[in-house]
Amino acid sequence: MGHVWVPIGVFDPESKKAVKIYGLVDTGVTLTVIPKKLAVELGIEPVGETVVETGAGRIALERGRIWVEIEGRKEIVPVLISTVIDKVLIGVTTLEVLGLQVDTISGKLKEWTLLLY
Repeated sequence: MGHVWVPIGVFDPESKKAVKIYGLVDTGVTLTVIPKKLAVELGIEPVGETVVETGAGRIALERGRIWVEIEGRKEIVPVLISTVIDKVLIGVTTLEVLGLQVDTISGKLKEWTLLLY
């Protein structure tokens, strides 16, 4: 299938500052990850720290909240702020909140029905 890159809007929690960029959908990532540089640009204040498992072992990352818009769907989501990763990785939690999933045949995003139970 390859990489799935999608245009996204990333906004600060008050939706006053916005950046339009491309994000890499990564279904192996739980939460969305943004570079520290982008967090600073948008004025995202960390609200805590989370230990995550990576291919290189466990690391602690700052945690924050942003508005994200993908394919016309916009919602506030938790994000991890990384000093190592230089791109936006869109995690499955963000996809689920927005009601989207990866179509493995086309390699694009498609609508997905949220589950209530």
